[in-house]
Amino acid sequence: MGGAVSAGEDNDELIDNLKEAQYIRTELVEQAFRAIDRADYYLEEFKDNAYKDLAWKHGNIHLSAPCIYSEVMEALDLQPGLSFLNLGSGTGYLSSMVGLILGPFGVNHGVELHSDVIEYAKQKLDFFIKTSDSFDKFEFCEPSFVIGNCLEISPDCTQYDRVYCGAGVQKEHEDYMKNLLKVGGILVMPLEEKLTKITRTGPSAWETKKILAVSFAPLIQPNHADSGKSRLVHLPPVAVRSLQDLARIAIRGTIKKIIHQEAMSKAGNGLKNPPRFKRRRVRRRRMETIVFLDKEVFASRISNPSDDNNNSEDIEEERPEEEETKPSELKPDPPVNFLREKVLSLPLPDPLKYYLLYYREK
Repeated sequence: MGGAVSAGEDNDELIDNLKEAQYIRTELVEQAFRAIDRADYYLEEFKDNAYKDLAWKHGNIHLSAPCIYSEVMEALDLQPGLSFLNLGSGTGYLSSMVGLILGPFGVNHGVELHSDVIEYAKQKLDFFIKTSDSFDKFEFCEPSFVIGNCLEISPDCTQYDRVYCGAGVQKEHEDYMKNLLKVGGILVMPLEEKLTKITRTGPSAWETKKILAVSFAPLIQPNHADSGKSRLVHLPPVAVRSLQDLARIAIRGTIKKIIHQEAMSKAGNGLKNPPRFKRRRVRRRRMETIVFLDKEVFASRISNPSDDNNNSEDIEEERPEEEETKPSELKPDPPVNFLREKVLSLPLPDPLKYYLLYYREK
């Protein structure tokens, strides 16, 4: 048993490994993955495994392997302002990463079968908003979660630009999933043991692409034994933002632009000498298959054709030349939340400052 990429020491190292293995390929996806620490979505006693490329399950709580989420995020081709539906939204980890890309004018909805998981997801979302500096680096499309079986969504619901299903979809439910999409939309789901990307190119036209061989636990079928009637799932309405909220978004955006301009000005006036480089030998290993955990299985892509018969190769890589530094000087300075500092320094009443900071407690 093992992951498609090596375990990381922290969230950034995990992302570095996913980039090197070509699971993360675009800057938007990389930024979203770096902004949210995967360990924050684990129970405390299991956090030692957070940066391994493995799925995790405890009771009803479940996280897919990082390489799976990477492929899903890349396949969804997310852009600001789109609408997104997450079927089997779980801990909210994926929905929150998606929300960082959708921005303040997107739509971010999730359907989850288990009420205890919805409560867990809400707690994690609240923790992210109140404590993470990443929240101030993005304009966030906050996810909304509803409880229910995703196979019982009300037929009069709105259609979405992007849909992801985090459980194995049986062939007889393929058309049901497709009908959740707008024309031009993208659906990503496990279908017939393959992670599949389906693009709706017209009212009844589709393009299908198989991405990965996977094995997910199947969707749970609706149970009508008690009443014999379907319990329709009503998705949240698409809310129109208030004028007050729009003003907050505009003010925060303006402050961010000022901070960026100030940073560019300082960089232009005080350029440091570029770092010197030295070469070091790096041993890279060829990837093979592999994630087997609980009911989720991942098989990696075929190894690079440029690999020879050896399982590894030595390459030279340029690295900044390190000057002799005392161990006490190696510890990096903590990151500065410039937006928060700027807002708190404004000549405004405290309640207005706190409103601009979303009443965050940190």
